[in-house]
This record gives sequence, C-alpha cells and structure tokens, in this order.
Amino acid sequence: MMISRHSNTAIALLILTFTLASARPNFIFIFADDLGWGDLGCYGHPNLKTPNLDKMADEGLLVSNFYVANPVCSPSRTAAMTGQYPARHGVHQHFSNHVLHVARNMPDFLDPNVTLVTRLMQENGYKTGHFGKWHLGSGAGAPAPSAYGIDVHNTTGYSPRHQSTEKMVNESIAFIEENQDEAFYLNVWTLVPHATLDTTDKQMAAYPNKAPVGAAKDRGFSTPAQIYYGAITDMDFHIGRLMSKLDELGLSEKTLVVFSSDNGPEDIHVINATHSGIGSAGPFRGRKRSLYEGGVRVPCIVRWPGHTPSGRVDVSSVLSTVDLLPTFCSLAGIELPKGYHSDGQDVSEVFAGTALERDLPLFWDWTGVQFGEVINKSPGLALRSGKWKFLMNPDGTRKELYDFEADPQAMEIDNLADLYPDEVTRFSKMLMEFKSSIPQGGVDKPTGSNKYPMPGNQ
Repeated sequence: MMISRHSNTAIALLILTFTLASARPNFIFIFADDLGWGDLGCYGHPNLKTPNLDKMADEGLLVSNFYVANPVCSPSRTAAMTGQYPARHGVHQHFSNHVLHVARNMPDFLDPNVTLVTRLMQENGYKTGHFGKWHLGSGAGAPAPSAYGIDVHNTTGYSPRHQSTEKMVNESIAFIEENQDEAFYLNVWTLVPHATLDTTDKQMAAYPNKAPVGAAKDRGFSTPAQIYYGAITDMDFHIGRLMSKLDELGLSEKTLVVFSSDNGPEDIHVINATHSGIGSAGPFRGRKRSLYEGGVRVPCIVRWPGHTPSGRVDVSSVLSTVDLLPTFCSLAGIELPKGYHSDGQDVSEVFAGTALERDLPLFWDWTGVQFGEVINKSPGLALRSGKWKFLMNPDGTRKELYDFEADPQAMEIDNLADLYPDEVTRFSKMLMEFKSSIPQGGVDKPTGSNKYPMPGNQ
C-alpha cells in the first residue's frame, strides 16, 4: 500500500529528528564502475557469487528503480557530487583530453567551486575521504581532489586493477578507524568491473565451471565469464570486509551506506571489453551509453541498521543519484546553500522504509556514440515521469513512449507513442525545455540515429 507523501515526509522528519538528537550519521557511498542492474545475486543473477552485497541487501534496502543521470562515467559522477544534471556543468561525456573536450563543448574538469556534497559535509564538521576512481578531470591544470572538499584521498596508485578494490578498501578502513569518533563522509569508487579487467587465476578459480574447453583450454584462454565474474566476486569480498569493519567498530547503526554503479554494463563490441564484456542489464534493453533502461538503471542497496528496515525490496519508488546530495544533507541537518537548486529531492523516507511517489521527473541527454547491437541504441533524450518513459531525438524524430505499469519489466519494446498523442506532445515539450535549459554538447555522429537495413528493405 502506498502511504501518502505527507505521511512519508512526517516519518522521515521523525527519523531525522531522532538521528540528530543522538548523533549525525556517517555516510559511505560505494560506486562500482560499469556494473549492470542484473550483475548481483540479489538482483537475480543466476551465476555470479556476491554473498556480501546480497547480505547487505538482506540487512537493508534493495531499490529496483534507481537511476544514474547519464549512461557513462564522468557525467554520472558529476551528478552524484553536485545533485544536479551533469550537463548543467558542461559535462556531457567522460573526461578525456583537451581536444575531445573542445569538440564536445566540455570543460577539462568539473569546476571545484560549484556546490558539492563533499564540501558541504566538510564545511559542516564532517571528515571527508575519497578512495578509488575519480574521473572528474585530470592532467595539466586539473585541481586535486582536495579542492573539492575532500580531506583525505587517493585516486591513483591502483594499478594493477585486480588489486585495486583491496587497496582502496584497506585505505577506507584506515580512514574509518582514524575518524571513528567523529562524523565522516566517505566515497569508495571502485575500478571494477570496468574494462580492461586483469582478473587473476586465483580470482577466476571461484568459477571452475566457466573454464574453457577444447582448443581454447589447450591454448590457455580464459572465458569472459571467468574474467568478469571473478572480478566482481573479488570486489564483493572486499566490500564485505568494509561492512565487517563497521560492525567491529560498533559503527553500523551510525553509518548510512549506499552502494550503486555509475552506469550500465559495457558492451562486448567495445575493443577493451571483448574479453570480458558480458555484464548483465537484467531484463532491460540497453547497455552503457544507451538511454534505455539497461544503460541508466542500476543496482542500489542501502544499509543502515536500526534506521533502514532489513530485507525490504522497493519496486515502486523512483530514485536517482541527483537525490543523494539533498538526502544526505537532510539527514545530516545541513542546510542547502541559498541559490542552489538540486535536480533531485530528499528521499529520506525511502531509506526509512516507505515508498515514495516522486515529485520531480527525471531527465537525460546523451551526445555520444552507442556501440553494439542496434536494439540497444536509443534516442538522445529521455525522461521518466511516473509510469511513463519517453525518448526522442533532439530534432524531434523517433519518439518512443513506454508504460512501465503495463510493462513492469520495463522492456521498452511496445512503443505506445501513436496511442497517446497528448502524452507525446506534453513530454516532447518537457524534453525540449530541458534541452534548452542546459549547455549544449558537441554531438558525436551518429548519435540519435537507429538506421539499420532490415530484411526486405534494402
């Protein structure tokens, strides 16, 4: 049963009042890299072994409808840090080099002076840390993470990749131990399972039934399943170490942990993923770089014993990374700066165990190329509003409308645009207004096109 929005807000305020009266919560945000919605046991993967993340879900909340704000890395991370759509900051695609940035109408790095969750936490007495991937700008002239309100950080030195999660979790544990008596905010942004993976024989040994046979075995090959699954199971193991440390230090009930991924799984057609790109988007159409569900709908697990009900699966609330900043600040009792407007909203009530009827629609724009099978290549603009998902190209072509109540698996196959012209008109206007409100990125051709020679139409 859906509780009214006003009742939900009241519940969240009661929990917030209780929390602030005792102690402000700590926050840990774990962001995996290119992990698909279906890549965990608790999300239904039939083969992947993720006992620690599955336990985390058993102890807390699993969110089915959780979205990132862009289908690739840097923009997605920008949204998590700022609580705003990344294009508002000119971050349309991943940070690369100056020549590409000019072509894409992008800066060379995220402006460190914008409103950031890490700085808000730091300015309000939190000790802040960041270990793992950064990808918010690097190279000549790019600010260090310390310029973004981060006290302790390491965003380099994680090569080789197969040791990266262990190293960053070691550093995260040291940070927690040092700051266990004060409030802290911590980002743990893994490099796994982003290609190119270099999974070890020991890590792959967890999947002997996925070993190659015949000539492939004779030539010493490993299968994509061994490589990909082994990397994720190793990541899961070290996340389990982090959760155990919170338990050991008596910090679990004081610490809100959110686990998610920066976008959907990589496509095996991309050259650096040809040996491992078999991540699962679950039942969804689309992968990384696509605005279909598989590209932007990702896992989300919330663990906060004593505050977040255990074993809860929320299949109705629609959440996004742009919600994290306003939610974390609300729970910490931090007032948002005057003049700052998040594209997200406070979703504390979802973390408290009640469903949310979302106030704000979600918007996406994508200006980059899309790889792989044609069925995964989406239009360049999209929105989610209630039960509806609407996509179209920036020039107004290829309009697609999907009803997720009629199709709860969100397959995005049955285009209803012809049946609901009023909705198409309304959503087209909303998308174009959104597009006109953000800085325009340079478009990588042939973004937004889905031309494909079908049989009989040569």
